[in-house]
Amino acid sequence: MRHTLPSGTDVEIARPSGSPRIGLVVTPDIFGLRPLYDNLVSQWATEWGMAVAAVDPFPGKDLGADIEPRYAAVKDIDDDKHLSDLHEAADMLNTPVTVLMGFCMGGMYCFKSARSNRFARIASFYGMITLPEAWRSAGQVEPLQYLEAGNAASVLAIIGGKDHYTPAHDVDALRATGATIAFYPEGEHAFAHDATRPAHRAEDAADAFRRAKEWLSEAK
Repeated sequence: MRHTLPSGTDVEIARPSGSPRIGLVVTPDIFGLRPLYDNLVSQWATEWGMAVAAVDPFPGKDLGADIEPRYAAVKDIDDDKHLSDLHEAADMLNTPVTVLMGFCMGGMYCFKSARSNRFARIASFYGMITLPEAWRSAGQVEPLQYLEAGNAASVLAIIGGKDHYTPAHDVDALRATGATIAFYPEGEHAFAHDATRPAHRAEDAADAFRRAKEWLSEAK
């Protein structure tokens, strides 16, 4: 069900029955909130037993379905404001423990959110480890900088070996921060969360989500 954060940002929330111990905040890929995430949020709430909230990464913007205007708009996202939205979503879930998960661009914001003590554990699916040149701006800090200054040990990074956004030297730098890496040699970018994409790899996706669930469920 759609809700609105105090900041005005849209958020999709689903809750399991009972009183869940863990709240899962999700930061989506570059295509933002859409039926895919409505379904995933509901699925994770039911199957993982967590309260789940997915946060719109482009609040107040009508960018359409094409990737080009969305790719161009990433440089206008402010790290601090986005983190504030993730914190507000965590507040709305109101659980004893809060964790974070994100995909693609949202996976990059998972790395950036390692500076926050609010998220006990973080699972990043194929997040950019270094900022693409087109995304550089005054409001964007390098993910590695936040990881090195924050709690990189809280991070599980799910990485595809054929993902051009995460070349080997970047993965080495990520590993050096203390993050845990789950490596899928044949995985291309976005191989796990959207079964309609050509890059989807069903067995790797199932294993990656199994590992993410285990990692996040162990948060205290």
